[in-house]
Amino acid sequence: MEAFGLLLHGFAVLLTWKTLLLMMVGLVLGIFVGVLPGLGGPNGVAILLPLTFTMDPTSAIVMLSCIYWGALFGGAITSILFNIPGEAWSVATTFDGYPMAQQGRAAEALTAAFTSSFIGSLVAVLLITFLAPMISSFALKFGPPEFFAVYLLTFCSFVGLGREAKHKTVISMSLGLLLAGVGMDTVSGQLRMTFGSAELLRGINFLVAVIGLFGISEILLTMEERLALRGHAASISLRVVLSVWKDLPKYWVTLLRSSVIGCWLGITPGGAIAASFMGYNLAKRFAKDPESFGKGRIEGVFAPETAAHASGTAALLPMLALGIPGSGTAAILLGGLMVWGLNPGPLLFVEHKDFVWGLIASMYLGNVVGLVLVLTTVPIFASILRVPFAAVAPMIVVSCAIGAYAIQNAMFDIWLMLGFGVVGYVFKKIGIPLAPFTLALVLGSRAEDAFRLSMIGSGGDMKVFWSNGLVGTITTLAIVLLFWPVIDRAFAGVARLVRPAKA
Repeated sequence: MEAFGLLLHGFAVLLTWKTLLLMMVGLVLGIFVGVLPGLGGPNGVAILLPLTFTMDPTSAIVMLSCIYWGALFGGAITSILFNIPGEAWSVATTFDGYPMAQQGRAAEALTAAFTSSFIGSLVAVLLITFLAPMISSFALKFGPPEFFAVYLLTFCSFVGLGREAKHKTVISMSLGLLLAGVGMDTVSGQLRMTFGSAELLRGINFLVAVIGLFGISEILLTMEERLALRGHAASISLRVVLSVWKDLPKYWVTLLRSSVIGCWLGITPGGAIAASFMGYNLAKRFAKDPESFGKGRIEGVFAPETAAHASGTAALLPMLALGIPGSGTAAILLGGLMVWGLNPGPLLFVEHKDFVWGLIASMYLGNVVGLVLVLTTVPIFASILRVPFAAVAPMIVVSCAIGAYAIQNAMFDIWLMLGFGVVGYVFKKIGIPLAPFTLALVLGSRAEDAFRLSMIGSGGDMKVFWSNGLVGTITTLAIVLLFWPVIDRAFAGVARLVRPAKA
């Protein structure tokens, strides 16, 4: 009941002209970055994060979360009208969305995408509302060994469950952990890897790195590809919207299944890309006429969009309750919270109740307002794609540079941002994922501190990570997840040997 009262209080706080205006601005900016191919949610939030530094934490996180919701909605526009995924997880949407646009059913496809996005996000927000307080109250029992075990679980699950090549994930994460150690050691006070540079004494700022890795690298890639965009026009009428909504009950199984898949893969580091493809493939697998998929079937839009947006939203649950981001965007939001002096995790629900429930309330409002906004402004945002990229790119680079400089008012950070932009470009060219690098850069120092405090407390005895049932379970699960691909192959091999024997 207390949580329900706090949620109502959060709605009351948000229903002011100032907050609603910030919400609208965030959604418009989010849809804009979602529409631009390759920019997307993580990049847009990273680039626009410095705009919020002068705001109070509640206003800032409302605007940032709405940028995120807007980017989630906006990615579908390019996928359906131009056959160019605005986000990586929008790839599956193109399979049936673009054929629908070619058949003159673009409005129907867009309505289906936006509605299913709303449903997936709503299910995930409901999950956050009920589960986050329970998880955080349980996590209040954590000490340094438990926190390190959770960080280890996060790192190992990225390696074991991620879709990317394992060696590339390990390389990316190792480099992130290495750079997280630059600067002054928080335990001993010694300097590490500063190479005599005064600018590196405070370490590598996470936000500067993220702006370069995501924003600048995408500009470099798009310049190389010389992107030219041509697509189908679309405007959505009330008649089409009501027609699609009337047919929603026919697809309740697909919507529910995709929501569950998305929530699970959002809480674990499976991610929205895996969720969208899994949602699409299962919808096709259980359909009565699977051969109709890929030819303009509306269910092929419902399934991936619901799963992707449920995953993108559910990724905020471990970030809020445990301080562990479930996605690249959640990691950037985690960095933003730390800039404002808020440490995500179980204590956040105790020390900053109003902030947390205000954020959760903004998720509900942001999704409702976002759905209305995208349904009414599709032609405007689709026309953005016809602006020459040569005109858009300089504005994005300048905004990145201003954002990097504004963090610490240091020219060095602009050069650092450009350096990380080149690193991000190279990583993307050779297929090294950026999410593990970002995760390690954010959590590396915290994981190291938790490990060293555990070692100091136990006198260097590694058994501390199996000293009680809770920490022992988490540590063992982390090791199992790290070697899960090997374990999975071993079980598959045993199954193949047993089958002929039974025959």
